[in-house]
Amino acid sequence: MITNESSSLPEPVADNEVGFPDPTFSYQSPPIVSPDNPPWGVSKAVLTWILSVAFLIFVPLVFVVPYAIYAAQTTRTLVMEVLKSDKNVLFVSILGVIPAHLLTLGVAWIVVTNWGRYPFWETVGFTWPRSRPHWMTTLLSVGLAVVLLVFGGIVTSRFGGAKTDLDLLIESSYQARVATAFLAAATGPFVEELVYRGVLYPAFQRVLGVGWAVAIVSILFAGVHVLQYYNNLAVIGVITVLSITLTLVRARTGKLLPSFLIHLVFNGIQSLVLVVQPFFEKADKIVPSKLPAYLVANILRHLI
Repeated sequence: MITNESSSLPEPVADNEVGFPDPTFSYQSPPIVSPDNPPWGVSKAVLTWILSVAFLIFVPLVFVVPYAIYAAQTTRTLVMEVLKSDKNVLFVSILGVIPAHLLTLGVAWIVVTNWGRYPFWETVGFTWPRSRPHWMTTLLSVGLAVVLLVFGGIVTSRFGGAKTDLDLLIESSYQARVATAFLAAATGPFVEELVYRGVLYPAFQRVLGVGWAVAIVSILFAGVHVLQYYNNLAVIGVITVLSITLTLVRARTGKLLPSFLIHLVFNGIQSLVLVVQPFFEKADKIVPSKLPAYLVANILRHLI
């Protein structure tokens, strides 16, 4: 008995009508994914940015509103009065930024990895550039962060305006000061760099080029911070210069890690100053519950 063995063979994919390979057909390999050629487009990048801003606005309210209602019932006052006068409201709102950042990280992970199809760190470029040794890139990043910090201090001291909302929030209580310093050093640099230089920049750069991408990302970054510093143009100017510098570093190196390190050092030094500043102002008065911070402040005061 003769069997038709050819029936088990796969059908030709690119043959023409007479059975010969089609010369017009070409096998194309999938595009290479890299930090400058990400698997997401402008629409997903902008959506990520919109969600990150929405999380910062609305997620803290999830914690503030229940606290305000509880405090109003306990003190037998109106909820609006609690929101205006209770310093713990500001502290709770700061803590609400932590889950907002976590939600942003979740959205960014989905966009960057396409639900786990691509490696996160390599796709977003959170590695060192290969153009020079790691230690040299580290020193250059730290040095540039210090230069930006000194520049910002000079500009704000000479041209700074009134106290911003962030200044008032920090001065509301020591707990709010420490919470703000923690967010500025622990979660803020990574989340902001991931959204702006990790997700937004490569999407715009691929479509519009480096120049427009740097301009758009810098405007978006500074625009979000205007809500905090709207009455101090000097601070807004410093934030804009910082954003342009971070984005140019991302464009020059093709990686996100150097920008993150610059942002981390820039915020970290300011966070340290925030924590110890009250003890500089009252250096002769030791507060037992804050003794470690006092000792740090006293050492820095003698060194500086």
